[in-house]
Amino acid sequence: MSVRSYWGWGLADRFPDREGRQAMGQHATSLLGFDPPGIGDPVPLDSARVATSRIAIPPALTHVLKTDHDSRARHTYGRAYPDLVRGFFGDFGAAPDLVAFPESEADIAQLMAWCAAEGYALIPYGGGTSVVGGIEPPREKWKGVVTLDVTRLDRVREVDPVSRAALIEAGATGPRLEAQLARHQLTLRHYPQSFEHSTLGGWIATRAGGHFATQRTRIDDFVEAVRMITPSGLYQTRRLPSSGAGPSPERLVLGSEGIFGVNTEAWVRVMPRPEWRSRAAVSFDSLIRGAEAVRNIVQAGLAPSNCRVLDPVEAMLHGVRFDGRAVLMLAFESSDHAESEALARAVAIATKCGGVLDGEAKSEGPGTSSAAGGDPERWKNAFFQGPYLQNVMVSLGVVADTFETACTWDRFADVHAGIVGSVEAELRARGVPGKVSCRITHAYPDGLAPYYTFLAPGRLDQTALLDLWSQLKDAASDAIFRLGATITHHHAVGRTHRPWYERERPAPFAAMLKAAKRAVDPKGILNPGVLFGD
Repeated sequence: MSVRSYWGWGLADRFPDREGRQAMGQHATSLLGFDPPGIGDPVPLDSARVATSRIAIPPALTHVLKTDHDSRARHTYGRAYPDLVRGFFGDFGAAPDLVAFPESEADIAQLMAWCAAEGYALIPYGGGTSVVGGIEPPREKWKGVVTLDVTRLDRVREVDPVSRAALIEAGATGPRLEAQLARHQLTLRHYPQSFEHSTLGGWIATRAGGHFATQRTRIDDFVEAVRMITPSGLYQTRRLPSSGAGPSPERLVLGSEGIFGVNTEAWVRVMPRPEWRSRAAVSFDSLIRGAEAVRNIVQAGLAPSNCRVLDPVEAMLHGVRFDGRAVLMLAFESSDHAESEALARAVAIATKCGGVLDGEAKSEGPGTSSAAGGDPERWKNAFFQGPYLQNVMVSLGVVADTFETACTWDRFADVHAGIVGSVEAELRARGVPGKVSCRITHAYPDGLAPYYTFLAPGRLDQTALLDLWSQLKDAASDAIFRLGATITHHHAVGRTHRPWYERERPAPFAAMLKAAKRAVDPKGILNPGVLFGD
């Protein structure tokens, strides 16, 4: 049985051997125009440096708490680039003192009460896939830190086929909840890139974005009701399709990143599994021209499930195109009717904006094998394999990371130029060759979410890699704020984005958020350091 990597993304057996990584490095050289600085191997888990635990397990909680080396190391970091680097070099000095594996809400309430009484920080933990420092324990500021892993709460507890909703426990991963919903011929249809390992509770806490480009683009759109355990008691909202009764209580939980309580379950909107699909790829001479096509498609009232534009570098990196053109991936799907007409309209709009249809549009229906291969299928495979490639880049001494934002259509050209220009200027200032690429991931009638990748050669040294990453990430984040875009569209705030988030949000809203925190968590034990300071 495959096990998850203790330091990198995903399953441990998906990390190539040295020969495989060396070949990938040579391939990267041909694509990126720079040589990876070397090749290294991760420090074995049993040799990793894990901070000494400062807490003894109380007799009443022995059934849920662990203090062993492996459990604490595996719950130290998320999967951001700095997390991978520190894990690769065996640095788990920020490890929590204890890790809890509750099996019920009663266990969670008991743990919460104990941490509050003792003055220990409590970190809610789902799949551990945060890319913004959302789960890293603030060890130096607390006399004890406990990480609370909810993945034993992973059942689909109830299905309402009439209203098309399901009650699902917060610790269910994407594959786990989809397998249970499939028994009812239903699906949640929320596929973040972290789908394989992230959890429903984590999606809610971080306002996660999914794979689909229009309509229900983020978990907010699926949540019908939530249930959360707080230090001040149970927080449960009513099942309703919509309500005008004051500010929405669900909205306070969505994006709260564990500062108010621990999500335990939620009613979410589900749907029949799609059986009709239509796909096409359209190429453009630039990302901007492709973006113009996307704007016209969504403003025409069409709602493709996939409407992504890859710039020439992204197209090359993901093996979609190698001719210097940008490409728009279009897809429509439905559970009850063919979508070929909608696809034809979208393709017509795209070609009117200067696009060229690549090959033929392809469709499939019930009982047919997938006929829609080609570029869209290669992109889908590359989408889910991307995080594994980042593991390899770390081992080669390459800084490789992503960031995303959102802005209105009228400002996109300036925002895009400003972001790319700022990162490239930072690379030049440091005398480092590198690449900055962009893809458009989500589209709305009034704006879009561009998603960027930066790659640059560093040195096989923990400090050097983290320093270069920090400089590039800061340059990108400063540009995003200066240009009036948002610091994050769907990656959450965490500790990484907090300095820019604090400047982005209105001051009265910050005061309101802090007041809510004090009301439900008066001792401030829950995930301190995200959204605002301690």
